Amino acid sequence: MTHSPEADVLVVGAGLAGLVTATEIAATGKSVLILDQENAANIGGQAFWSFGGLFLVDSPEQRRVGIHDSFDLAWTDWQATAGFDRPDEDAWPRRWAEAYVHFAAEEKRQWLSELGISFFPVVGWAERGGATALGPGNSVPRFHITWGTGPALVDAFTSRIAASGGRIRFAHRHCVDEITTRDGAVTGVRGRVLADSPTARGVASNRTIVSEFEFRADAVVVTSGGIGGNPELVRKHWPARLGPVPERMLSGVPAHVDGRMLEISEAAGARLVNQDRMWHYTEGITNYDPVWPNHGIRILPGPSSLWLDATGKRLPAPIYPGSDTLGTTEAILATGHDYSWFICTEKIIEKEFGLSGQEQNPDLTGKDLKLLTTRARGGVPGPVEAFTRRGVDFLVREHLDDLVTAMNDLTGSALLDVETVRDEVTARDRQLDNKFSKDHQMAAIANARRYLPDRITRVASPHRLLDPKAGPLIAVRLNLLTRKTLGGIHTDLSARALRTDGTPVDGLYAAGEVAGFGGGGMHGYRALEGSFLGGCLFSGRTAGRAVAAQL
Repeated sequence: MTHSPEADVLVVGAGLAGLVTATEIAATGKSVLILDQENAANIGGQAFWSFGGLFLVDSPEQRRVGIHDSFDLAWTDWQATAGFDRPDEDAWPRRWAEAYVHFAAEEKRQWLSELGISFFPVVGWAERGGATALGPGNSVPRFHITWGTGPALVDAFTSRIAASGGRIRFAHRHCVDEITTRDGAVTGVRGRVLADSPTARGVASNRTIVSEFEFRADAVVVTSGGIGGNPELVRKHWPARLGPVPERMLSGVPAHVDGRMLEISEAAGARLVNQDRMWHYTEGITNYDPVWPNHGIRILPGPSSLWLDATGKRLPAPIYPGSDTLGTTEAILATGHDYSWFICTEKIIEKEFGLSGQEQNPDLTGKDLKLLTTRARGGVPGPVEAFTRRGVDFLVREHLDDLVTAMNDLTGSALLDVETVRDEVTARDRQLDNKFSKDHQMAAIANARRYLPDRITRVASPHRLLDPKAGPLIAVRLNLLTRKTLGGIHTDLSARALRTDGTPVDGLYAAGEVAGFGGGGMHGYRALEGSFLGGCLFSGRTAGRAVAAQL
């Protein structure tokens, strides 16, 4: 068995939060050992695969397009979206949330700029809400896309690691099984060394044990990620308020996002809170070229597609594309089914279908200006077009009758009646006879088009779905897609893991998704898009600075 007292701090998990934590500690001259059960190809974790969206408030990018934002507006939106309602479990998450919104409105952009991170000039409007001013959602666009997407964020911190003079080391293929303690204080970690794995990033690796290890340190920071790659754990903690546990869900994260460190941290004294809060997307499509098991991709939709449930009925207002992810999840599962449908046209697909993930956006990821200009030329974007041709969830037909038949064939059911679907489509189309409409989705489309970047890049001009000039017709089966963990290790604003009595576990800290991005759930029940990566950045920075100050 290997023993090592060499590192001042052990960081468990080589995702974004772990990298940030390590670099902040090393900047003070302390040594850090980062342990991860995967190989070196997986450094950066889920952040590497991400679109790189970051939540910023009152940024130059916002002001440049006429957006008036402020801390007060953002904090009002955050509280309305989070829905904090647990006096005990939400006390620290609420403080984390307020601190994060201050961070997003103040020093976050400057800090990232100093790290060499810049942003695409178009600010996206994600999670738009659609109910009332005090309802969930972003009042204004706040979704800032990292120039270079997720890999650029990861590179900013791996570059700092490379320049750390050896103060940061990695122990890959080290699977932690226990956080060791003595007299209630953390002393290190113990676990198994796994056999080398040549697998590419995201591909499931072996769990062959070759030896055991024990490392000692003055502090341990858990940054191991959430539960999205563990369907059994997702089902175990599934919130009854959302409806029945889905029979089928796609996975938006690799299998190594398994949530193991949650129970391991609990065994060391940490309290776990808000585990029934989770964030899964409702616009998941099966990846025709999967990397990890059950690999799904999320559609980033514009507002125009007609959203039908599995029986062909339109989802209730204000459930529209891009409006309220959690509300949509409830509405879908209330039908007794775990999927839904977009009905749209090629004209809508051309402009409104983005795909989440850096690999689906080679122009932004590769900082390729020439390739980027092709987005403005019209036509279906290359990655989206590939899904329309090869994706099992995409159906393309000239006529509605044929489309509905194909939809039933895909699901192996007769749930859809062509006349029911025709009634929904026709009723929607008639609302375009005048410049005004009683249909709230039509009003939402008009509102979106008043935001110039949306009008130019993200929202198709209103048209009838049955207009042959806009066709062909396209149906997309939308699956639930596992992604974010909103509960986890309970922490204070110094990222110290807390016991059930509220006192800190001496020497134990947590950051990133394993801590619900701070405090065991700073998002509450819902999250505002762009705040996931930001939460890893903020909680990782907080943990690193707090640990360094204590050593």
